[in-house]
Amino acid sequence: MENVGLWPIYHTNQTLITDFILVGFSWNLQICVVLFLMFLIIYILIILGNIFLIVTIIVSPRLHTPMYYFLCNLSILDLFFSSCSVPKLLFDMFSKMRRISVIGCLIQMNLSLFLGGTECILLAVMAYDRYIAICFPLRYTVIMSWRVCRYIIVTMYIGSFIVTTVPTMYRPFVFCKDNTLNHFACEVLALLEVACGDLSFYKITMVVVCTFTLLSSPVFILVSYICIIMSILKIQSSSGRSKAFSTCASHLIVVLIFYGTSLTMYMAPGSSSLTNLKYITLIYAVFTPLLNPFIYSLRNNDVKEALQKILGNHLMPHTGFTS
Repeated sequence: MENVGLWPIYHTNQTLITDFILVGFSWNLQICVVLFLMFLIIYILIILGNIFLIVTIIVSPRLHTPMYYFLCNLSILDLFFSSCSVPKLLFDMFSKMRRISVIGCLIQMNLSLFLGGTECILLAVMAYDRYIAICFPLRYTVIMSWRVCRYIIVTMYIGSFIVTTVPTMYRPFVFCKDNTLNHFACEVLALLEVACGDLSFYKITMVVVCTFTLLSSPVFILVSYICIIMSILKIQSSSGRSKAFSTCASHLIVVLIFYGTSLTMYMAPGSSSLTNLKYITLIYAVFTPLLNPFIYSLRNNDVKEALQKILGNHLMPHTGFTS
């Protein structure tokens, strides 16, 4: 009998998919044990590192500045971003089926798109913050007031949600092909390979989203840092130049890692096979959230001094010393 009603455009030999099988990295038990331990340690470090950075910023009055306010939001994003895929990845290591429902898969995809898009915008905001702080130090507190910072954060989250998530919620994917994904998570590019019907809407949406987040943000960051470098070179004291460069170096490292992998995957998808896709995703979705708190804390004297003060306040009562 012919399929009529909800999905009239499909033929009788096409069955709608209700769940997916995530291939992951390996089905070999020994390899899965090694990968499980490695990713478990990484995930624990992600949680501890980012929570440590968030708590340090919250409890240290010295760090109550726009720069660390944005950094705190970055750590929150990294916590949720990694949590979108790593717990499921760990569970699947010892699962025989590695199944995920279509609804669960779409939720994971939309959350990843939203959090990844928000992080793209936030990194650009952090570059703008450094630009104002270095190029206009006397007007910094006026331009980057707390009211402005809160408006920026709210606009960033709402804008990212509208651009990355609303299109796929308005017109959800329909799947009727193979239900096997050669990936460890529901990545949008992997899902496009098994989606049915006319995909032009999704491809156009991806171009718009990538232009808004993955192209405009790095260009904005590049322009900001050109202005920053020109301003730094005008600083007379070598210690002042060194401190300014050190402040910006951490942000640049994060930017290069995050945008380098994201641009490779989304702006040149035809050059990467689905096998390579999951390894590229691993870098920006797992290793970047791991590196961020350590890069910002180990390379930042303010964070290190705040940590020493927190540890000192907790240790001194037990050691018998007084301040």
